[in-house]
Order: sequence, then structure tokens, then C-alpha cells
Amino acid sequence: MKGKALFIINPISGGKKKEGVPELIEKHLDANALTPVILFSDSVSHAREIARDAVNKFEMVVAVGGDGTVNEVASAIVGTDMKLGIVPFGSGNGLSRFLQIPMDPVKAIQTLNAGHVEVIDSATLNGKPFFNMAGMGFDAHIAEVFSHNKKRGFITYIKSSFEEFNKYKPELYKINIDGKTYDRKSFMLSFANSSQYGNDAHISPCASVQDGLLDICMIDQFSIWRLPEMGLRMMNKTADKTKFVEIIRGKRIHITRVAPGPVHLDGEPRTEGAEVTIEIVPASLKVITGVDYKKG
Repeated sequence: MKGKALFIINPISGGKKKEGVPELIEKHLDANALTPVILFSDSVSHAREIARDAVNKFEMVVAVGGDGTVNEVASAIVGTDMKLGIVPFGSGNGLSRFLQIPMDPVKAIQTLNAGHVEVIDSATLNGKPFFNMAGMGFDAHIAEVFSHNKKRGFITYIKSSFEEFNKYKPELYKINIDGKTYDRKSFMLSFANSSQYGNDAHISPCASVQDGLLDICMIDQFSIWRLPEMGLRMMNKTADKTKFVEIIRGKRIHITRVAPGPVHLDGEPRTEGAEVTIEIVPASLKVITGVDYKKG
């Protein structure tokens, strides 16, 4: 039976134009298997609303955008039988890269035709879903700064990071992981479902979206002169070998910090209180992966 695929396009994600995307979808989606319905989101949370209305009405819903768009769409269908497809158009595309989904939109659409489905874990931070990475500390601060910048893209993100690096100070955290408590003064904390932030920058190279665990990455402050080294280590998957990164796996994490402040969910900033709880939700999202993705 022929199914329907709902494509939700974020017109501003990644600072990339998407006027030609509907034509690409019509041209390269297998019309014998799927009938496309194409909609553009027009405001924050609109993609989530569209996807929520689509539950049980479509074979799959496809997020056309970056990790933030993926988060909105996936948040609406997590825990249902609907499948998530992704056509990456963001600044980092962390989950897409981890799942071996091509960055080329034509090839990404063709991946939907192949229809290789995996069931992956999701997670929540104070009850709010995330699928790739959440965090607090410096990366949450940068996500907040980045969100106010009119220019998007990887270069803007890197520029913001350098500008803010020496201004930001580590925070004290009490971190409870599955009942065991750790006191840390960390530059940032990352809660990794996949291995990478995006752009193939791997903070936890051995992370898996199918192991029922989160990788809690506690990152100490380091000199700005080490930024190139740390960047290289993330690219060659050795960040976990440096003395500045400590990784512990767990299912439920409770954080106590000095005061409320920014966090990020899949790169999208928000403010949360001094008490933060992060939990894994195993095997909760059906997603179409790249054909080269290996389960694990």
C-alpha cells in the first residue's frame, strides 16, 4: 500500500536557502512508494505542531533542517509508530551525521527511498526531549549567544566560541549518576546520546543511540591555546583520551548547580533551574538511517 510522507521544511535553518527543496523532493522521492506532502514551518515550535497533527496520518514525517528542527519534529512523534526521516540542512547536523545520513539533499532523499529503519533511544532534560546532545556550561552559553546572532552557520558558531571562551568561568556541579554522586568544577557538561555535537566533532566517540545509556561528558577548563588541539581530537575521535574529558555512562542523572541558567537541547538554548534531571528513554524513536549506518 502506498504511503504518505510529510516533509516539514525549516526555511531558515543553517542559513541555507530552501526554495528549491520541494522540486528536489518531487524529483527524487520514489513516487511508487510514497506520496509527498510538503509544508514550511513559519515560527518557533511550528514544526512540532505540524508533526503532532500528522501522527497516524502519514507513513513518515521528514524534518528538513538542522538538529533543532529534528528535535521539534521528533519530539512530536517520539513514542509512536511513526517514522522520522531527515534531510539535513543545519549548521551541525549532529544526529544526521551519526546516523550516516548524507549531507547532500538529493542523496538524503534517496535514503528515504531505501527505508532502512532503526529504533533509537531518546532522552529528556526536565521532561523535555532531546535526541542527539544536551548540555550546560560553556556550550549552552554559546548556544544562547549563537541564537541571537543574525548570521547562522558553522563559521559564526566557531567565531562566537573564540570570542566567549576566556570570558566564561567553570561552575560547581553536584552530579548524581544512577545513585552515585560526583562533585565537579566543570567548564561544561554534555549529555551525549550520539557521539558528536555536529560537523563530525565527536566528544564521546564510543557513544551509541541504541545502548539504553547516556554518556555524561564532564569537561574541565583548558587554555584557549588548546582549542585547536581539542578541535582536532574531536575530529579524529580521541577527545575522550585527553585529561580534560571525563566520561561516565548512566541512565538517570540529577544535577545540582549554584543557580538557574542556560542549557541546550540539541543545540537549542533555554533556561532551566538549579536542579536538572536527565533521563534516557530507551528504544523510543523509529528513524530512517543512512544505508551505511551500523547498529550499535
